[in-house]
Amino acid sequence: MRMKARRAGVCSLLIVATAVSVTGCSGDGATAKPPVATPKPTVPFDAADPATWVLPIEGYLPSETERKQISQARKILVGTCMKDFGFSWEPAADLPRLGGKTLVDWRYGIHDMALAEERGYKPAAEEQEAYDRAVEKGALDGTSGTGPDTRALEGGVKEVGGKPVPEGGCLGEADRKVSAGGANTTIAQTISNETFARSQQVPEVVEAFEAWSACMKKSGFDYARPLDASDDPRFGSQGVTPLEIKTATADISCRDKTKVAKVWFDAEVAMQKEEIEAGAERLNGERKSLNAAVKKAARVIAGS
Repeated sequence: MRMKARRAGVCSLLIVATAVSVTGCSGDGATAKPPVATPKPTVPFDAADPATWVLPIEGYLPSETERKQISQARKILVGTCMKDFGFSWEPAADLPRLGGKTLVDWRYGIHDMALAEERGYKPAAEEQEAYDRAVEKGALDGTSGTGPDTRALEGGVKEVGGKPVPEGGCLGEADRKVSAGGANTTIAQTISNETFARSQQVPEVVEAFEAWSACMKKSGFDYARPLDASDDPRFGSQGVTPLEIKTATADISCRDKTKVAKVWFDAEVAMQKEEIEAGAERLNGERKSLNAAVKKAARVIAGS
């Protein structure tokens, strides 16, 4: 069955957070539906650039800014707690982002021809090098691993140096002060994962996959689905081969001709809207807790 566009009602708009807005609709005499969080795009939509596309479920997931804010507040609180125990603690450095810059950017595959001509399916060389350097340096926080500083950090003991250790150590205390589980968006993440998988079975998407596959065959490549090409084990090594570049550039050419990524995105958008409407109350509960965690984090950072 083909998907049909739903007629949108006239809804009121209420801003509830910097990253999202919430809308709710009701008709005369009808029971009001739970409000729905709507993500605010950070850049103008461009049909040719998946990095500008935004999925409905993103209204219920922490934005990059929110994630960084909660992480920074947590580090501040852990550092203060460790200082109370007489330890100087430095958090492990965050690994730099690699590949897609947004949730949707590389969700349906690559789309940057200039990058593919140089790197095939791999991220930009400078990004990869920065990531590799960070990994080589190690995501370490400077604790001994077994000494009293680690016990103060992670807990599992009643006291360190005569001072009571909070449950879960300084890490546990920081989590409770910032989020108390408020950053848990399990329901939203589950919807995101499931719609990504199920949308591949939508008739329009299946047709787009077939069109893309037929296009690739004309260039001498035999793949059933777009992500099969990027997942080809022959391209799993660190180096970039001529075959990988040839495949990746043909892939993008066929994507542009068949609009497969946009068809897939549209199918997932429709699916997510249905899931959000069905689970709005629970999703709104997660979003409310996340908003509270972000506000707590902001206060911690402001007071540091």
